[in-house]
Amino acid sequence: MRALADYLFVFALTLWVGALWVVGYLVAPTLFAVIEDRALAGEVAGRLFASVGWMGLACGAYLLLHMAFRQGWEAFRNWVFWLIVLMLVAGLAILFGIQPLMAQLKAQAWPREVMDSALREPFATWHGVSSVLYLLQSLAGLLLLRAPRRVLG
Repeated sequence: MRALADYLFVFALTLWVGALWVVGYLVAPTLFAVIEDRALAGEVAGRLFASVGWMGLACGAYLLLHMAFRQGWEAFRNWVFWLIVLMLVAGLAILFGIQPLMAQLKAQAWPREVMDSALREPFATWHGVSSVLYLLQSLAGLLLLRAPRRVLG
């Protein structure tokens, strides 16, 4: 059973970090390069980012639980634990704070596109904050790729 839990740790970590990088730095830019309607490209990218966010919450929760059960209180002394917490906090901020705020700005701009409205600047600001948090998550994920050796021994 421990081998399965350890395998799932590596799988969850790989899935989360891989999804962050593939969607954020490959799929989303490709959408904007291929789809001429920027609003449509943004809508599709937003849904993909939301999916990655939900998956990240599930993966991050498993990673923390695995560490807590495997290491007990020692998990709190492990930098891997706190890096996962950092990634989860960033993901929660994006998923439950920034994305709903950006959706609200889009709704307020309707029937115009938000980037063609007076709400362009606040939308761009929140998009920038979201991008910085996403980059922070992505870079933290790269550091976590060393985690299996530190956690699993």
